[in-house]
Amino acid sequence: MASPTELGHTTETGFGRRTTADDVTAGLSLRGKTILVTGSTTGLGLETCRALALRGAHVLGTGRTQDAAKHAMDSLRGEANGYACDLADADSIRACISQIRAAGFRLDAIIGNAGIMALPTLQQAYGYELQFFTNHVGHFMLVTGLLDQLTDDGRVVMLSSSAHAMAPREGIQFEELSGERAYSPWRHYGQSKLANLLFAKELQRRFTGTARTAYAVHPGATRTQLARHLGRLAAWFTQVAGSLFLRNVGQGAATTVFAAAHPQATALAGQYLADCRLARASKRANDEALARRLWTVSEHIVQRLP
Repeated sequence: MASPTELGHTTETGFGRRTTADDVTAGLSLRGKTILVTGSTTGLGLETCRALALRGAHVLGTGRTQDAAKHAMDSLRGEANGYACDLADADSIRACISQIRAAGFRLDAIIGNAGIMALPTLQQAYGYELQFFTNHVGHFMLVTGLLDQLTDDGRVVMLSSSAHAMAPREGIQFEELSGERAYSPWRHYGQSKLANLLFAKELQRRFTGTARTAYAVHPGATRTQLARHLGRLAAWFTQVAGSLFLRNVGQGAATTVFAAAHPQATALAGQYLADCRLARASKRANDEALARRLWTVSEHIVQRLP
């Protein structure tokens, strides 16, 4: 695998592991920018919205319900609107797309932040394993449905994870997307995060010849509610050892905000980022043929949804 310098990208941005979202946006004016953030009601999503709104961006935050999204956006200092968008519900996604289109918003960035992690038992949506559907298919449907609203130099930021390396050996199990054959909480979570990364890569390829850019980011292990399905051990770790090993939400949101709004990020378009700089991804994450196939399969899934 090529090193970052061999890829022709600088790894130095002046930011690092302890950088916060406020640090990244210090001195930036985002007035006149409109940015959509999924999963905006808690944790990284809410912190991302807060940091962007603080610098003047008009934030459109989504949550599973209208009330939750509105409550979160009302808590911000700045201009913000809440929208219902349950990424496991095709009708909810379609309604969100329609509302944003009808409002006439031009989006300077779309941030795919929402996600679920390591469900202990198999759950499904429309016959597909729920982590794959929620984390990838739901975002694929939302983002592609709003590409016409993206500005000429707009950005798409997908939250992936270092857990993408835990995906199955073949990367994406296209013949077994139901998860019924041999469900594994972490392997299927890894598959969904690899899908997020591949989606960003393929989107960047399709942006070739334009000023639009796409990124996949790893926020790092952060104290959020994402691990709520992991049980008592995860709760203990978060409370007792979290201060030593886990980032706070400001640090966890930094790379997302960097990719969505910082001028330096454009030089890293199409890449996998962590700590606000280029990060090393798995071999499968750089498989162009796999990324193209995932796009085609995702289109077919969306077309067949009721």
